This record gives sequence, C-alpha cells and structure tokens, in this order.
Amino acid sequence: MGLANLVPGISGGTMLLAAGVYPTFIASIAELTTLRIRPRAVAALISIAGAAGLSILLLAGTMRSLVIEERWIMYSLFIGLTLGGVPLVWRLARPLSSGLVGGTLVAFGLMVAMAFGTETQRAGPADPLLLGLSGLAGASAMILPGVSGGYLLLLLGQYEPILAAIDGLKESLLGPGGPSSDLLGDSLLTLLPVGLGVLVGIIGVSNAVRWLLDRFEKPTLGVLLGLLLGSVVGLYPFQQPSQPDPGFVHRGQVLDVSAIAQLEEKHWPLRRFDPSAGQTTGALGLIFLGLGATWLIDRVGSD
Repeated sequence: MGLANLVPGISGGTMLLAAGVYPTFIASIAELTTLRIRPRAVAALISIAGAAGLSILLLAGTMRSLVIEERWIMYSLFIGLTLGGVPLVWRLARPLSSGLVGGTLVAFGLMVAMAFGTETQRAGPADPLLLGLSGLAGASAMILPGVSGGYLLLLLGQYEPILAAIDGLKESLLGPGGPSSDLLGDSLLTLLPVGLGVLVGIIGVSNAVRWLLDRFEKPTLGVLLGLLLGSVVGLYPFQQPSQPDPGFVHRGQVLDVSAIAQLEEKHWPLRRFDPSAGQTTGALGLIFLGLGATWLIDRVGSD
C-alpha cells in the first residue's frame, strides 16, 4: 500500500484488495474510530500502516526522481498497474446494472475533465489548505480501491513537493551529516498539514465507504470503477517538461522572460510529444509488465 501511494495511477486500496486484506483494514479502522478497541484490529493496522509508512519514508525520493527523469517509462508502468486493478473492482461490482453504469460514467467523466483541465498546472502553490487537501486525497487512496492518491496529488500540483518533503525528512534524520534541524523544520512545515489531512481522510472516508456500500452498493462501486479507468487518461506517457512562455503562472506568480530563465526544469509544464517506434514498443511492454504485477499480487492474495 505504501508503494502504491507513491505511484500516480494505482490505489493503495487496490493493493489491499489484491492482497486479500482490504475487509480487515476497513473493519479495523471503523472499529477504532467508533472506540471499539480490540487487539486484533490494533495489530492489523500497526502491521499495514507501519509497513506502508516505512516504504514511503525510504522510497519517496527515489520515486520522485524516476518520475521527473524517466517520465514516459514510469507513466507506462503506472498505466499497467492501474488497469490491473480493473478486474479486482469488477469482481466486487458485477453483475452489470444501471446504477453501476451510471456511477462509472459520471466518475470517468470527472476524471477526464480534471486531467485536461489541469494539464499545464503541475506546480501549484504549497499553502497549508492545499497541503491538507492533498493529505485528504492521499488518504482516499488508502481506503478506496480505484482512487489513486499519487494521481490526485499530480492534479493538485503537490506530488513532487510532498515527496521532496518526505525525502527531506528522511535526510534530516538519517543523512550522512547527522540530524539537521533546519531541514527537519522545512520538511515538517509541508508534512504536518498533509498528515492532518490524512488523519481526517482516513476516519471520514472509511466510515463513509461502509455507509455508501451498505445503502448504495452498485452506484458506489461504479464510481470506484470510473475513477480507476479515468485515471489512465491523465497518465498519457508521452509528455515531457517544456519551457513555458512569458505569462506562465507558477506558485501564484506571473513569470516574465527573466524569471522563466531561472525556473527549474522540474517546474515546467508538461506537453505531449510524438514518440519513436522504440518508445511506443517499450511503453506497451511496460503496460503489460504492470498488468502482470497486479495480477501476480492478486493471485498471491487469492491463495
């Protein structure tokens, strides 16, 4: 689940579903938030959340660098991992019904609109309210199969800043130069609002999911399926950073020619390019690799 939350397009909830522990996770959260504390529920959450937190802390910097430097490769892999979750959600949602179709179409349309509406706004302002909202988005990925927290962070423009802050926290505690209070302070300024959003999101979303599935099962599962399919649209692999034109808005500031010349490449907007034959073939191979990885996890969970 921790690795999935670092990957735009794949849901931590989908990985829990594939591994066969999703019902235990949701039931444990619901029990603790209603103050029904049992050792089994506490042990389950410590096992899952502890492993997820450790993987996020140790691998956030690596994942961020790969997404920035090898975007088309990583996005192709993300597409395969995402599509691999479709059979898992469909297994819960079948048979086909009008509520299922309606929920799928609405959610798919919303994700497409978000993908195209924010295509050039990848670097947003890092204010506490937006960071808290980003944490809420990340929490939704832990709870909802089909909803990718990493992808929502990309849409909000907070994916790279948050991963950089997590990597900074690791370096401030475990770096070769010893603990760094300055680096720790900078990282916590970003991560504390995110953590608060995650906490609120886990409590609220887990209980909301149980309520919705109890009363509106088919439309709710349709929405999850539509979110999963729609997230692929925003993961089009053949896009790369392109130097913006004067007038580009970055962190609330309208940039002129001199400011754009000093803007780091990682903050440039993404624009599509025509892939070579090798890139197209490689992308297809990586998509199938991602599909196979999700299928393998599902097989292990089923066994």
